[in-house]
Parts: sequence; C-alpha cells; structure tokens
Amino acid sequence: MDASMIETFELPLPGGITLACRAAGAPANPRRVMLLHGFPEAAFVWDEVMTRLAPRARCVAPNLRGYAGSSAPAALAAYRARELVGDVAAAIEATGAPIDVLVAHDWGGALAWNLAAQRPELLRRLVMINSPHPATFLRELRQNPAQQAASAYMSFLCRPDAGRLLAENDFARLWPFFDDAAWLTPALRERYRAVWGAGLEGPLNYYRASPLRPPTGPDDVLHALVLPDEAVTVRVPTTLIWGERDRALLTGLLDGLERWVPELRCLRVADASHWIVHERPALVADAVAAALD
Repeated sequence: MDASMIETFELPLPGGITLACRAAGAPANPRRVMLLHGFPEAAFVWDEVMTRLAPRARCVAPNLRGYAGSSAPAALAAYRARELVGDVAAAIEATGAPIDVLVAHDWGGALAWNLAAQRPELLRRLVMINSPHPATFLRELRQNPAQQAASAYMSFLCRPDAGRLLAENDFARLWPFFDDAAWLTPALRERYRAVWGAGLEGPLNYYRASPLRPPTGPDDVLHALVLPDEAVTVRVPTTLIWGERDRALLTGLLDGLERWVPELRCLRVADASHWIVHERPALVADAVAAALD
C-alpha cells in the first residue's frame, strides 16, 4: 500500500458537526465511493481498499461522529440513528451526491442500511460487509438464543463505566475483540491505540442509544420495537460480503434477507471473520470495483 496516496481533511456539516476524513483518488473524478467504518475502528481501516480503488474513483472515508478527530457531542441523544444517518447524508451531499457506491462495515453498515432505505436517491449501489440488516437483527435478537449469546457483549458496552474499563491496562479488554488476529501488526496496534486514546465515550454511545441489543427480560423495549417494512426495505442494488467466521454476527442474520433487500447479491467467505476488511482487502476492493462497473 502506498500511504502517500492517502490525504486527510476535515468535512464541516450542518449543525456544527465536523468529520475527519481520509481520501484517495483524484478529487475531479466523477465516480465517487464513500466508506463507513465500524466499532472499535476508524476510517484508517479503509486505506488499502481506497488505494486499490483510487485509479477508478474518488474515495472518501470519514471518521464517524464520536470518533477520533470528528465532533463528539456529549449528549446521548446525539447518537440516535436519525442524527448519525443525517451525518452520512450530509457528507454525501457535501462531497457530491449521488455517490456511485456506499461501502459500510459493522456500525457503519447500520447507518448505511437506514440511509439506503430512507434516502435512496443519494447512492447508486450499496456494498455491505458483516453488518446485519435491522429487520433480521431484530428477529434474531428476539428469537435466536445463539445470536442473543453472541451479542451479549453489547450489554457490557452500554455500561456507564465501560469506557474506563476498556481503557485499563493498555485496552486489555478491547484487543480480544480481534480474536488474536494475525493481521494485527505492531503498526496497526499503534493506530488503534491512537484512536481509542482519543476517547471511547462517543463510540460506546452508539450502543447505548440503540434499542437493538439482547433483551434483558420480557418487558425489554426490544419486544415492543416495530420496524415497518416500508421503513427498512432497501431497493438499491446491494452486494453483501459476509465473513462466516464472525463470532458476534451469526449467519442466521442472512436468512430471509431478500424480503427487505430484493436486489441482493450475497458473497459468503468461509475463511474470513468479522474483520474481513483487514483480512481480505483485495476481495473487498474487487467487490466495490464490480459495483462501480
């Protein structure tokens, strides 16, 4: 990867929010790709994918609200879906709407599913990576004990003291999220340390503000949650890449997905995990290039 191909800039949005962005590719290129990261990551995870795509398109990857270098409001209400999806919509509009492909992983995918359902005019294609559609996630959290167990970590992340506990002893509770991954080089560890050291409360507020988490009992808000089909149906042509060794998001989340994503192409990767962007950047870049073409 040629690190010199990556540029950085700040993107001001309405409402006083600023997103720290990384980018590659000629700014004048009319073909545009935006890439959204998840937890506990940041925009730098897309660097290799963007450098591979740079000859084809202008690629922009923002640090989402709450993450290092971007605005991090203190109020929990600032991390509700409406506000976060609004940031992505405004970022697309600011960098040249509609974009050709929106690429998203994990929490970035949660925002992208909602954006594609609510504002389909802002994008032409969607590439999703190990990010559950809200309708299947709601179903599995209600009905599937295996998914409930796999998502149990979310309850810890919602604790008011989670940020302090995660930061202890050189982030000893965060490194296991990566499953002792071979790709986690000393250089990448330093990049993650820098992101986490900039603050964890904003990223954790994504979990605290969301009702989509394992139910704690029969009166849990999850049981009363209603997601009307018209609010979550994505009619944008979508490629879904899924590392099947994902320990937190199980493959049952893919069952019946065509009901809400009628133009769906699913690429299941048996030997990849939740961290497929690190493990298989060429595969991810090739899928985005195919969507561009």
